[in-house]
Amino acid sequence: MRLLVIEKDETLNHLITKSLEEVGYKSDSAYTVRDGKYFLDVRHYNLAIIDADFGLSEVFKFIDYAKEIYPLIKIIVISNDNSVETEIKVLKMGADDFIRKPLNFDLLITRINVALRSGKESQIKIKDLIIIKDEEKIIYNGKETYLKGKAFEVFTHLARYPNQVISKEQLLDAIWEEPELVTPNVIEVAVNQIRQKVDKVFKIDTIKTIRRRGYKFCYPKE
Repeated sequence: MRLLVIEKDETLNHLITKSLEEVGYKSDSAYTVRDGKYFLDVRHYNLAIIDADFGLSEVFKFIDYAKEIYPLIKIIVISNDNSVETEIKVLKMGADDFIRKPLNFDLLITRINVALRSGKESQIKIKDLIIIKDEEKIIYNGKETYLKGKAFEVFTHLARYPNQVISKEQLLDAIWEEPELVTPNVIEVAVNQIRQKVDKVFKIDTIKTIRRRGYKFCYPKE
């Protein structure tokens, strides 16, 4: 799991990222909304924390941008504004949670855990194709096949964002704990396994290679 912290106060930003790392989360820091959007373009994040002090208009633009790229991303807004009216506005904007300052870091971590847990699905269903996550099983028209390990995780990740091009770097960052220690070739190996154990078995095409850009889930065809 990788989280993005968008907070212009350097001290608070550091305290948040330190708290995340202490409980096992990987995180990146951005100090402007613009930098936050840049991070979203180059890495995959499961959750983002953004400060409402950037202005509700900027926060809304960020939420809209983030959920357009990654529909399943969770977003927590933190704020100095303790009013219920602001909390309602933020939640209506599409945020998943609202936490008031000064931050209680134990509470923050708990709310992050809850948000991420609520985002986990046990299966993905796309037309006649069903992906059973706990069993690493794929079902198509009553026929079953199994795809193990990282290949299954690559397949599942791409299936979450159909018809969106996802680069090798984004896949590495989303799936491997230490992406810097593996080469992009492992993605090619995973995709070949998908084509052998899913596409060939079911006689369908699920993964399309976009030259020099990455891969996208293309079932059913656009």
